[in-house]
Amino acid sequence: MNFLFKEKRDLSSVIHSRGPVSRREQLRLAVSLSIPAIVAQVSAIVMQYIDASMVGSLGALPAASIGLVTTSTWIFFGLCSACSVGFSVQVAHLLGAKNEKGAREVLRQALVAALFYSLIMASVGVAISWDLPRWLGGEPAIRHNATLYFMITVAAMPLFQFSYLSAGMLRSSGNLLFPGIIGTIMCGLDVIFNFFLIFPTRSLNWFGVEFTMPGFGFGVWGAALGTSIAEGVGALIMLVKLIFFSKELKLTGEKGSFKLKRGCMKKAFHIGFPLGIERFLTSGAQVMITIIVAPLGAASIAANAFAVIAESICYMPGYGIGDATTTLVGQSIGAGRTTLTRQFAWTSTWLGIGVMTFLGGVMYAIAPWMMEIMTSDHEIIHLGVVALRTEAWAEPMYAASIVAYGAFVGAGDTLIPSFMNLGSMWGVRVVLAALLAPSLGLHGVWIAMAIELTFRGIVFLGRLRSQAWMQRIKKLQTFS
Repeated sequence: MNFLFKEKRDLSSVIHSRGPVSRREQLRLAVSLSIPAIVAQVSAIVMQYIDASMVGSLGALPAASIGLVTTSTWIFFGLCSACSVGFSVQVAHLLGAKNEKGAREVLRQALVAALFYSLIMASVGVAISWDLPRWLGGEPAIRHNATLYFMITVAAMPLFQFSYLSAGMLRSSGNLLFPGIIGTIMCGLDVIFNFFLIFPTRSLNWFGVEFTMPGFGFGVWGAALGTSIAEGVGALIMLVKLIFFSKELKLTGEKGSFKLKRGCMKKAFHIGFPLGIERFLTSGAQVMITIIVAPLGAASIAANAFAVIAESICYMPGYGIGDATTTLVGQSIGAGRTTLTRQFAWTSTWLGIGVMTFLGGVMYAIAPWMMEIMTSDHEIIHLGVVALRTEAWAEPMYAASIVAYGAFVGAGDTLIPSFMNLGSMWGVRVVLAALLAPSLGLHGVWIAMAIELTFRGIVFLGRLRSQAWMQRIKKLQTFS
């Protein structure tokens, strides 16, 4: 643990040293920042794993009801994340340039913008919640529970928004450890809340002692409620840390305006808007995949949703490394270290490829166990195992796309990479899935996914090599 704190302090001194930084030192910084970021990302997906496992014990139909709308909730999460990135990247650049006062000015505006933005997202989500399961082609037996799960989740968007924003700001300052710790705490709270909210009052026998365990018996929507409450607790803790105790960003003891300013908003728009559109349309492609899977039956819907969650545990470390890369690249660009920026990007990308290649092999080996945790239905388990083992082969190139994208975001380069993601998802994955699903079923859908992820990784490596992504910062500087 002291190693992580030491590396957090070293980040600023290394970037501002002006001297050369060895590959070993780059790797050391990338690893030290990635570990807590990986913990935070894995914690987020474990919360979905917890929901799926607990609801899966209720049967195939409740599990399918969550699986039907899971990808739709990702649209809203992605839009909230894009809003946070639009401001946190600015903060990374300002801190890299040693402009802490400017970074705090951006933070104040971000808090106001995030509040209004998330309220709009929540209102839109609640408004469409009753019709969404029907639009997605869900059978009548699962629509009611799907509606409740989706409605409660999107109504809590302000909680998720401030969780993303506060975590993103802390990461931009180089503090990736605290969000990771809070993510772990949120997982524990999620288990506790779900335990009481999902299941009814029942008799339990632990180690030969029988007793009555109280519960509310809310079922599917209890899972959404439990996760939302856990996320809210985490958001509150991180906001307190950010506003009152962050060395670089705390707002106490300094007067400042919360009024939105044109320059900051334009930068946030030019960084976050392409990212938001990409997240919206990429998640929309996931929704289209759900529509393709829906006619295959409740077992395929549940297996697809469970396999997506199980596979997430494999690729979320890549997103953690990507978050660390965004911080390294963002602060290096702010400090004017062009060569170091490129070196951090490549070092982190190779780190991500190595980690996810290993995890892909692990996922292939333990796929049956990963599915059995979430359900006891043999058909769902079989379908999920085939899906996971198909996907395992694509993990190395998936890692390349994730971490390279983190580097692009750190440079404020979100427009072209967004088009690259969209073209890959819609032009390759959705088309192939639609062609293969009628003959190969769910396996065909996951073959399409594996091919698309491999293609995407190759394309992203090509852009990383071209260095065109580093030119975006010049345009952002014109909005100051």
